[in-house]
Amino acid sequence: MQEILIIEDDISFCKMVEKFLTKKDFSVTASFSATEARALIQNKKFDLILTDLRLPDADGLTLLGECKTIHPQTPVILMTGYSDVNTAVKAIKNGASDYISKPFNPDEVLLVIKNALQTVQTAAPITTSHKKTKSTSSQSTYIQGISTQSKKLNEHIQLVSPTDMSVLIIGESGTGKEIIAKSIHQNSPRKNENFIAVDCGAIPKELAASEFFGHLKGAFTGAISDKMGYFEAANKGTLFLDEIGNLTYENQVQLLRALQERKIKPVGSNKEIEVDIRIITATNEDLREAVKNGDFREDLYHRLNEFSIHSPSLTEREEDLMIFAEYFLDKANSQLNKEVIGFSNEVVRIFQNYPWPGNLRELQNCVKRATLLTQGEWIEPSVLPAEFFQKYDNAKTEAFSLSDNEKEAIRQALMKTQNNKSEAAKLLKITRKTLYNKLKLYNIE
Repeated sequence: MQEILIIEDDISFCKMVEKFLTKKDFSVTASFSATEARALIQNKKFDLILTDLRLPDADGLTLLGECKTIHPQTPVILMTGYSDVNTAVKAIKNGASDYISKPFNPDEVLLVIKNALQTVQTAAPITTSHKKTKSTSSQSTYIQGISTQSKKLNEHIQLVSPTDMSVLIIGESGTGKEIIAKSIHQNSPRKNENFIAVDCGAIPKELAASEFFGHLKGAFTGAISDKMGYFEAANKGTLFLDEIGNLTYENQVQLLRALQERKIKPVGSNKEIEVDIRIITATNEDLREAVKNGDFREDLYHRLNEFSIHSPSLTEREEDLMIFAEYFLDKANSQLNKEVIGFSNEVVRIFQNYPWPGNLRELQNCVKRATLLTQGEWIEPSVLPAEFFQKYDNAKTEAFSLSDNEKEAIRQALMKTQNNKSEAAKLLKITRKTLYNKLKLYNIE
């Protein structure tokens, strides 16, 4: 199976091309920036590279030169929304195999790709396979976003993972705090040991000691057999305590003692058990305020908060919205045995204007429900819940809106962004693909 790297910052458009090529029996990896693409190209040789001419962090021609320097034989095809003959000629002179103008039809893309591959591999025909291969981003549980908040989060995960520091993850419900904790564990020296996740809010205070430290048979009414606690189960590995702020003061004392001594005593036992664990905790509360109010022990807070990580809400990582949506769509397709290609432009616009109070959890549920209800290839507004339209209709936005005079609105947006099409599309609250179509419609250069 031949491998193609797509470099395109328009996430929806990129995912659409990725799904189309995957169905045509190519193995596809998607990259949303030049920086990410450079790292991929350094570590792997692709059979073909398909890159946008205008990227937020690099010029496509510059990236073309870098690709050809590292892998001279790899064909590179440039995509652009501008039908500029001079740019096309320059790109081919610089080593591009071909040049495609947006918007383009899928058959054209397939033809250009096959021609480029056949030119390079004259001795070997294009191989086909019926096995579909998802991109790297779709295979991973932890999704690395491209927003500033996501980059900061990823940086903190990489920094703290190799250490044994206790980590406190702070963020709203539904932002993926457990996923962050698992990522820290998987990038740590303890990755081959147990990762035990505990919801502190679901443990009755009377049973907390038994749940954490275990008990012996007959230690109390209902203890019909010996039980291993979470601490012992996580020995040598990582113990993740979610919603740590829900523990009672008494339970906090027990937890603090175990963390200080690194020893536990099962309920009903006189024997202490040494444990070697890493503690990661999470909360959606302000623990500093709880400390001030006397609801949370200050010494325990400092013990747990050797390093803190902010788990950003979905509204804080706006640029990542469609990355997560596409990932959840891939999951939903697999779980529901569906083949929905993507989201219509109108759904993307509704998603971008919705406040997402439930964060990633709400997005995942929404996408899965919409995938189930979708009968065609694209998720349309008709399969979204009613609250999306209530929120969307009442949403306040400072951005430009496409009114009756679309052409003038587009001109103003381009002027304000100094002809930066990506920024203009964001300002207009439309996708870049839609903007390109309208530029062509109104013959705007």
